[in-house]
Amino acid sequence: MRNFVFISPNFPTNYWKFCAELKKNGMNVLGIGDCPYDQLMPELRGSLHEYYKVSSLENYEEVFRAVAFLTYKHGQIEWLESNNEYWLERDAALRTAFNITTGFHTEDMQPVKYKSAMKAYYQKAGIKTARWHLVRDYAGCRDFIGEVGYPVIVKPDNGVGASHTYKLENDEELNFFFATKDDTLYIMEEFVDGTVHTYDAILDSKGQPLFETGNVTMDSIMDTVNLNGNSCYYIEKELPQQMRDVGRRTAASFGVKSRFVHLEFFVLNRDQPALGKKGDILGLEVNMRPSGGFSADMFNYANSIDVYKIWADMVAYDRSTLSPQGREHFYCCYCGRRDGKNFVMDHDAIMAKYGSRIKMVQRIPKALSGAMADMMYLANLKTPEEKAEYYADLLAQK
Repeated sequence: MRNFVFISPNFPTNYWKFCAELKKNGMNVLGIGDCPYDQLMPELRGSLHEYYKVSSLENYEEVFRAVAFLTYKHGQIEWLESNNEYWLERDAALRTAFNITTGFHTEDMQPVKYKSAMKAYYQKAGIKTARWHLVRDYAGCRDFIGEVGYPVIVKPDNGVGASHTYKLENDEELNFFFATKDDTLYIMEEFVDGTVHTYDAILDSKGQPLFETGNVTMDSIMDTVNLNGNSCYYIEKELPQQMRDVGRRTAASFGVKSRFVHLEFFVLNRDQPALGKKGDILGLEVNMRPSGGFSADMFNYANSIDVYKIWADMVAYDRSTLSPQGREHFYCCYCGRRDGKNFVMDHDAIMAKYGSRIKMVQRIPKALSGAMADMMYLANLKTPEEKAEYYADLLAQK
């Protein structure tokens, strides 16, 4: 039986489904986490052959000892994964230490974690990106702004999500940023007036897609986090061919194989002389893991399929056992509403109008609410008109 170590299998809460499908495929699923065993979801406990509790997943030595114990007890670990951006570098360090060859090692991390290093791989794929500058001193930033103009975006070169991402509109805001920033290495980019689209895929050991889809973010995640806004995005009913093309080229450029990927792009909302014409696609950043939050479930609802199963099939068989043929497709629409806003439609009104199309209703955990708001409604809709009406209804305020 092949051994798979799953790091933090209890968070996000839907990740038990990855473990369940691995077990069904004959994998020996070994969990490592900091949650007491009796507090794990019953579905997760039933999907694990063994669970090793550590006091903190932040403690590398403790997690290292956990992997060493599981190796001693069960034999060579063939896979180790968290499917979580936060632990990506930790996963790579553990694979390196235990000679696990089915994923990134430490020496692979630079281009997939540092936004500045990603630029060359987009260029290699023939995909343009925003001009950029590493924030090392004030004078260098002033020179860069003199070239591209305000506004500019600053964000950690190695960061997760939209945390500590800011839009600077003028010299006063630039001065405040320098006066208050910490020692984190930031990257500064010219502002792109674009909508964020993604290419999401499960790739086999040759880098070929077993499943492909994409999402569209309706509001800036940066504004959602910094301005306490609502959060809205949807899974495409059909992935546009142009997005499929740039996604595949990007994945090939990075040489990524045997994993879930979430690759982000800008589609320009207007002509920008230094960047391109309206509708052109620019590289934003790569994420070598599944899209966060409830996206995996949304992929399933939108495509009438099971991506947990496809991913586990990739691990166990290097192919998918599910046929994509004859499946109904939808726009799967996420609407996260922020507490404290005076919405026209309350919960009962939403359910009365959309109940048959609502796939999920849930409070968002605090760890995710910054980017995803506080209360989410997930709906399957068939047409662009239905989609537009849904968001207009749920976001209307008195």
